[in-house]
Amino acid sequence: MKAGIVGLPNVGKSTLFNCLSNAKAQSANFPFCTIEPNIGVVNVPDPRLQKLEELVNPERVQPATVDIVDIAGLVKGASKGEGLGNQFLGNIRECNAIIHVLRCFDNDNIVH
Repeated sequence: MKAGIVGLPNVGKSTLFNCLSNAKAQSANFPFCTIEPNIGVVNVPDPRLQKLEELVNPERVQPATVDIVDIAGLVKGASKGEGLGNQFLGNIRECNAIIHVLRCFDNDNIVH
């Protein structure tokens, strides 16, 4: 499964990506800090897998994973090709799920 993180510029998409994937993607206070998508793999914890391992004793255990994709921010006019509009659509089209990040506070120090 591939999940894309989307939202307006500077709402915390790359910060969330870094937290989920334990990556070090650049996260800065300016638009289009992310241009090319960052991709990380997150193991999905499942206590049932450990129980199955104890019962079956396989040579190897492969936990389920989710690919997390940090996609560039969507700006006004993207549907007309402004910003990274067409590239955004191409990146999101490849995802099975969407994680929409919103900023629910005002702060003049954050470019938005």
